[in-house]
Amino acid sequence: MKSNDYNYFKNCECKYFPCHEADPEKDFNCLFCYCPLYPLGEKCGGNCTYTEDGIKDCSGCLIPHSVGGYDYVVSRFKDVAELARKKDV
Repeated sequence: MKSNDYNYFKNCECKYFPCHEADPEKDFNCLFCYCPLYPLGEKCGGNCTYTEDGIKDCSGCLIPHSVGGYDYVVSRFKDVAELARKKDV
């Protein structure tokens, strides 16, 4: 992946980098630091779990940070938009 491209960047100086258990030498994409698919719950397509308090835990998911993750996240924007539209009605 090309650094500083529209679909990729890596912030090695972030105090949380890497925020998931991953090889920091690999192509770790920080573009979606906060995943825009979070509101989709279990239907996000990632490897999420829920805490006893019902909080979504995405720490086991690397989709937004991986090669191809940008394309996957962007392909799901219509689902997030639909969720938002239903909430506004």
